[in-house]
Amino acid sequence: MPALSFADRIGDVLPLTVIERSALGDLTERERVLRRGATLVRQNERSVELFALKSGMMMGYVLLDDGSRQILRFIFPGDLLGSDVLAYSKAQQTLVATADSVVAPIDRQARVDVMLRHPRLALALAALEQAECVAMADRLAAIAKTSARARVAAVLLEIRERMGRVDAVIGNSFIPGLTQEELGDAVGLTSVHVNRMLRQLEDMRLIARSAGRFTILDEAGLRRAAGHVDRRARVDLSWLPEQQRG
Repeated sequence: MPALSFADRIGDVLPLTVIERSALGDLTERERVLRRGATLVRQNERSVELFALKSGMMMGYVLLDDGSRQILRFIFPGDLLGSDVLAYSKAQQTLVATADSVVAPIDRQARVDVMLRHPRLALALAALEQAECVAMADRLAAIAKTSARARVAAVLLEIRERMGRVDAVIGNSFIPGLTQEELGDAVGLTSVHVNRMLRQLEDMRLIARSAGRFTILDEAGLRRAAGHVDRRARVDLSWLPEQQRG
């Protein structure tokens, strides 16, 4: 997946000054390459670093007491990951690359220093992290209250929307690069059940599949089937000042 900087991700919702963009660039100048399937951080592992995803795709998950896996989020270029180290000395979820990826390690003290110098950035980051929390709450509510078909439709829309913000050429046709097991672990279904729901969506002529590629044939219909709301597209930071006051 094409690269997107941490500064560009924030810049999507807040016009940045040259000084702010430079500060974010300095924060993410180090790089670490991960191959598909590589684990960046393990749940309960001690860590003092956050990460910004520069390219590729990752996921964060927790292991439950019965040994099953619950995927909490899919992570796309420009996203911040591992921010739980700001509150805990140990990672609260495992972070794994679902595609060849490049991350920028960020020492948590370095982030604190930048946020203290640039309070507008601190507020923007807090708002974006809140949007992630709301999106996660939507998925948890869907697992508890909506049909299996709605859950699968919603996760497909979410992935297409996130990929489309990074790669402008993605329209209604995209390759998630995820297994049916991974899709199922995100929405609380077995891989067999996911496949059954995908076939239902095909029979309804809402989607088509071929060699790992998904094409949305009827977006309005798929949204009705999913009851999906794009929370990240609705982030409103118009209340922040246009530039820092010094």
